[in-house]
Amino acid sequence: MKRYKTLGLKASALFFSSAVLFACGDKSNPGYEYAPDMYHSVPLDPYSQIKENKFNPAGMNMREPAKGTVPRGMQGYNLYLSVDTAEVAGVELANPLKRTELNLAEGQVLYSRFCAPCHGEQGDGQGLVGIKFKGVPSYTAGRVAELPAGHIYHVITYGRGRMMPHGSQVNPTERWKIVMYVQQLQKGEVGAAVEEEVEEEAGGETITDNPVTGTPEDTPTRETPKN
Repeated sequence: MKRYKTLGLKASALFFSSAVLFACGDKSNPGYEYAPDMYHSVPLDPYSQIKENKFNPAGMNMREPAKGTVPRGMQGYNLYLSVDTAEVAGVELANPLKRTELNLAEGQVLYSRFCAPCHGEQGDGQGLVGIKFKGVPSYTAGRVAELPAGHIYHVITYGRGRMMPHGSQVNPTERWKIVMYVQQLQKGEVGAAVEEEVEEEAGGETITDNPVTGTPEDTPTRETPKN
């Protein structure tokens, strides 16, 4: 009986020491993974590299875009300005969209979502955030009332002062619609009523900027890569 008790104690000690050794082993080893197919996608995920991709160069899922191209429908941060400032943008950029009731109405909706919390529904700087933190200018007062379309577009894209950039929240076409509505507020006119469809101020010249990317039409574009 004593012999069996001794063997049992030895077996228990061996089992315990094995468990401790297994638990305190190489921490860099993740161990075994249950049903790995549930965690690793079979399709090629551009932002996840589990193993070598046999179909793309260098074995990577992500492909390098063609040089000098702009993804279709993407941010369009490069405004192709001689100097990348809001003041220069006010001179060199013009709104490529027509001033219509539809564009103004969409601009008003976008403005209420992204701008009104600070600038107020009337453009008077009396939004809920503007009242709290103060210093948000009115669109109808001082130099702000005279800001051109390109200047406003640049500020929406990159931000200025305490205003954070909104380039990742509204695409280039949406920005131009917001600009259109802001210029309506600069005149003290709230709403999206337009007497007649008119061309945006462009000095009589044809606007050739792409409204989607905010870049000249002759700039090559590419489709967003699909793996």
